Amino acid sequence: MRVWKILGLAGILAGVATGAAVARDERVRRHYDAGEIRDRLHQKHDEAVARAED
Repeated sequence: MRVWKILGLAGILAGVATGAAVARDERVRRHYDAGEIRDRLHQKHDEAVARAED
């Protein structure tokens, strides 16, 4: 019975940690405006094309 309690607590803590990480990433993502996002996507695309050509 004690093992199930420990596993349950570990699961809850993992869920909380995952939620915190997702919230942090969402806050960071929202600080970009549309132009910055577009420029970053174009840059990543150009890098991917360059790697594919090599």
